[in-house]
Amino acid sequence: MRGDELAMSTLDREDVEVLDEKQDRMTISVGPHHPSTHGVLRLVLELEGETIVKAQPEHGFLHTGIEKSAENLTWTQAITVLDRMDYLSPLSNNLGYVLAVEKLLGVEVPPKAVWARVLLTELQRIASHLVFLGTGGLDVGAQSPYFYAFDMREGILDIFEETTGARMNPSYFRVGGLAKDLPEHFDRIVRDYLKKFPGRLQELKDLLEENPIFLDRTKGIGVLTAEQAIALGLTGPNLRASGVAYDVRKAFPYCGYENFQFDVPVGKNGDAYDRFVLRIREIEESYKIVQQALDGMPEGPHMTSNRKVALPPKEEVRHSMEALIHHFKLVSEGFKVPAGEVYQAIESPRGEFAVYVVSDGGNKPWRVRVRPPSFYAVHALPTMLQGAMLADMVMIIAAADPVFGEVDR
Repeated sequence: MRGDELAMSTLDREDVEVLDEKQDRMTISVGPHHPSTHGVLRLVLELEGETIVKAQPEHGFLHTGIEKSAENLTWTQAITVLDRMDYLSPLSNNLGYVLAVEKLLGVEVPPKAVWARVLLTELQRIASHLVFLGTGGLDVGAQSPYFYAFDMREGILDIFEETTGARMNPSYFRVGGLAKDLPEHFDRIVRDYLKKFPGRLQELKDLLEENPIFLDRTKGIGVLTAEQAIALGLTGPNLRASGVAYDVRKAFPYCGYENFQFDVPVGKNGDAYDRFVLRIREIEESYKIVQQALDGMPEGPHMTSNRKVALPPKEEVRHSMEALIHHFKLVSEGFKVPAGEVYQAIESPRGEFAVYVVSDGGNKPWRVRVRPPSFYAVHALPTMLQGAMLADMVMIIAAADPVFGEVDR
């Protein structure tokens, strides 16, 4: 469970460590284990009265070494550890990595697998934004949105479970396609979910968008101008809330996104309220993409026919010794990737998620390096918090939506 799911909107004196105190100026340490810090984050705040003069984030308390772990696994095994970086969007992690490896291999992916990837990662975007909206509501004392948002997210996790066999870390995308074909009832369960979705989303919007307390606690705080957001390296909703219409799906299309009709919402004021509203608009756009992907889902195989990376069909393994040996070698040793390097970016729920992969021609990645959007969001906090009231700190961090699994990767 994320720390923000337990977040409180106030800070008591005993919750923080006072590092220094001189007349009206005080330096305090919040975290690294505190409900208001959204994960294992320490913030050193310099206060003048109740105004934050300076903020310094510190992270790395739960460093997982995921990138280095991936370099000691085969190309396919590495998918499972990358799943766990942004644990609210594991399919986006899957997608960025397999696209990078497929570039190095020059493997062609079947159309059905491409469209299924688009559909599932857009559902993943909706699920991630719903966690943001639900827990963000808790941060300002609104409990009902949490239950509405998580009820809607459960429907998506049910689809993931039916499709991939797992709710949280599916590792479903494979180099060359999908781990297994979509289930026969996939179309029906997704359509059933989409049918009730607009009404439920409207109920959630009604609870937040016109709530006077929510408006008071989010409007005009944590403001970033477009110039500041660009200079801080922000991408995704945090950048678009400041009025910059940059979206990797439009700027550098992948997975055939250029064939889908959708808009890129942008904000006007760059404050916490815009970051909330923009994610609601993005849910509506993702809903449109999911509908288009479902309506146009091609028939055909879910995995490339390239035997260099694809396991032979089960029927063939039962009758062919060569196929059985090939199956054994692929599973036990993996496949080799030609020497080279590649950078692949995708638009994850939190922004530009990119994977830099280097191969030395072996059966394991020589180097895996990730550009996680949450890392940039955390380092934008000093600018967002400067001049803010201490009571607004929780809301400002919540609106930045960092996931520390990918910060401390």
